[in-house]
Amino acid sequence: MRINITSVPVDDQAKALAFYTEKLGFIKKTDEPAGGARWLTVVSPANPDGVELLLEPDGHPAAGPFKSALVADGIPFTQFAVDDVYAEVERLKGLGVEFTQDATDLGPVVTAVFDDTCGNLIQLAAMKGSGSTMR
Repeated sequence: MRINITSVPVDDQAKALAFYTEKLGFIKKTDEPAGGARWLTVVSPANPDGVELLLEPDGHPAAGPFKSALVADGIPFTQFAVDDVYAEVERLKGLGVEFTQDATDLGPVVTAVFDDTCGNLIQLAAMKGSGSTMR
């Protein structure tokens, strides 16, 4: 068994695609009509045949309250791995990405949290000793 696709609920698929590709640097993998929405996935350019991230419409009635509660409590919906959280935060800030938590050393890991503009907080993380650059 393996993870093939995971998803993040988004309030606007076109806006999400622009953010996740133009700001975060993912590349579009699949874009097919799916009812009133799209089956829209992105992947890491470092692993284009790896796990896909589905930019899933958040139209279910439970999605809005769930996402709002997570954001209100400062809880990220998901996490992306990076080699150097400090460098990635600076790169993304230069592109206008807003952070709710700057790069923070938490002992074995460095994390940061940003707003994906589609109703979610997303965490960046790098484990120390995994080849990442720590400051």
